[in-house]
Amino acid sequence: MDFGGGDQIRFERLGKAGVVTLTRPGALNALTHQMVKALSAALTAWETDPAIAVVIVKAEGRAFCAGGDVVETYRVWERGGRLTQFFADEYRLNVQIDRFPKPYVSLIDGICMGGGMGISIHGSHRVATENAVFAMPEVGIGFFPDVGGSYVLPNLGGTVGMYLGLTGNRVGQGDALWSGIATHTILSVYVPALVEEIADSGDPGTELREFFKNVPRKATDAQVQAIAKHFSRGSLPEIIASLERAAPSDEFAAETLAIIRTRSPTSLHVTFRALTAGSTMPLADCMRMEFRILNRMLESHDLYEGIRAALIEKGSKPVWRPPTLADIRESDIDVFFAPLPNGELAL
Repeated sequence: MDFGGGDQIRFERLGKAGVVTLTRPGALNALTHQMVKALSAALTAWETDPAIAVVIVKAEGRAFCAGGDVVETYRVWERGGRLTQFFADEYRLNVQIDRFPKPYVSLIDGICMGGGMGISIHGSHRVATENAVFAMPEVGIGFFPDVGGSYVLPNLGGTVGMYLGLTGNRVGQGDALWSGIATHTILSVYVPALVEEIADSGDPGTELREFFKNVPRKATDAQVQAIAKHFSRGSLPEIIASLERAAPSDEFAAETLAIIRTRSPTSLHVTFRALTAGSTMPLADCMRMEFRILNRMLESHDLYEGIRAALIEKGSKPVWRPPTLADIRESDIDVFFAPLPNGELAL
């Protein structure tokens, strides 16, 4: 089946299932514009195809999807361009997945970050194996948790979404199930059999109950309580102050504070405001808000500086501008959320 994805993404019909396989293992299946448009075209076709009862999304290699192809974002910027259209189409795809009327099953057997979260977490079933690693690490590259992060993260249990958004920390299978990032957990050895059985029955709910393996969370009670305590504060400075008060005698607070201090101060402010606003907004409105932020981020210093340090000159230390949280005024953050002069994202 050809929906225009070339050799980056494969589409097949298996029994009652439309099966999508990401095929860029050497790039950790990072999403390209071509992949985004092809997946959208497939979902459009399969939505009304009576022979397709369920969609299954999986990937080759050790990653489900490490995110959007941010290196390409950097290369285009070096040439004086911006990847605005890629992000617009990616955000539309996220909403399309959320609105998709048939079961949409993501089989996550490896790294799932950023854009990988976008093509999985908005679907009805997110199945994590013991190899799954989830994160929204954007604050570490001068960006923010997009692809619907402003909608999804606030709706995770307690304040864990604010913690994940402001730290960019990774969680595994058990914590993903506990928090709501994953809906089901299985052993990776059973993935091929699960695909066959879902395709045969067209009913993922029945098959996932058969293969389900309950996995305890890794986070301790003390860590869960600390996240609830520190990340429920009403402002970013209050979160930092709460961590600072606890840090001298609390290893978790000290480690969390140290991580946050390496992140882009601008990204931290934008992320806190986006997640706070998104907690009371439907997904479509969150995506429009994120598109406003995205347009301003594409013109900012920190995004390209963060990509340079993390992925171009790997291991170098980013130089953020402004360099500290205290250097940023509320009016500086207002700019990221202001209406776009050329119109909002059409959904």
